[in-house]
Amino acid sequence: MSHFQNDSIFWIEVEKIKPNPFQPRREFDYQKLNSLSESIRQYGVLQPIVVTRTEKVKEDGGLVAEYELVAGERRLRASKLAGLVQIPVIIRSEEDDEGMKLELAIIENLQREDLNPIDRAKAFDRLIKEFNMKHEDVAKKIGKSRVYVTNTLRLLSLPEEIMQAVAEGKIMEGHTRPILMLRDRPQEQTTLYKEVLYKKLSVRDTESIARRIAYDKVRKKDLAIDPELVDFEEKLAESLGTRVQIERREVGGKVIIDFFTNEDVKKIINILQSEIKRNPNESLENYEKNYSLNQENQEIDKEEIKQKEDKNSNEDEELYSLKDFSI
Repeated sequence: MSHFQNDSIFWIEVEKIKPNPFQPRREFDYQKLNSLSESIRQYGVLQPIVVTRTEKVKEDGGLVAEYELVAGERRLRASKLAGLVQIPVIIRSEEDDEGMKLELAIIENLQREDLNPIDRAKAFDRLIKEFNMKHEDVAKKIGKSRVYVTNTLRLLSLPEEIMQAVAEGKIMEGHTRPILMLRDRPQEQTTLYKEVLYKKLSVRDTESIARRIAYDKVRKKDLAIDPELVDFEEKLAESLGTRVQIERREVGGKVIIDFFTNEDVKKIINILQSEIKRNPNESLENYEKNYSLNQENQEIDKEEIKQKEDKNSNEDEELYSLKDFSI
């Protein structure tokens, strides 16, 4: 079999080059790909791609060369779009193992910083699971810290919908940190993700909401919270489409309604006004009257219960007196 120097450049037909099965990139920005294709059409491929070469025996006894891509998938794709027949390549030794191919593909993409966070996390996961690397080993290979590798891998614990949004650039990687804080509350996690997506929240706003959700969880767990107030919070949140927190004080209390823009406030006002128009008898004044009436009814009920208890107690005393007398 022929010997090839690693630093030698050869011209190979693009159709003879098979894709790298260990390519970590799954998403390609076709606008950028077209831009690269136009550049290649004008100036050619300035940096050779990297391939491995194997020779197989044909049925007639001759040899046929096969090439497998190691690094340079964007350049290869763009060259095909540009209509190139051949492309410059560097041929590495066919003895390079699969781990080396994956490692080279990851490093190349990381050096260009155009590998999306989810593809990067999946590539790290493959290095760890398929090639028995530790987080420290991966970190050394790519010139990053162990914490960077560990935090990147945490992205794979996100729900599929959120991972897809990160991969497509709909939300930033920074948004995932506060979302990951809510892993034990999947419903809240999904709600926060949708708020980030539709309300265009900043990373700081997202972190603030996640901290408040965590605080509310502790508050409701550790404090003696009125279950009726919790029910009010949930109903208000559902009606207004945002988070609501009710805090009771010694006298009265306050209602906290989350909003992020003036448009949010307008929507909340419109919802409340629509509700008042729909139920004009349910004004605050009427509610207070009804509340007072309910309170009075509760007091009456309590008094009736007390009277029954006193009556039962007197009957018991008379019964015991009769027993004592008969003895």
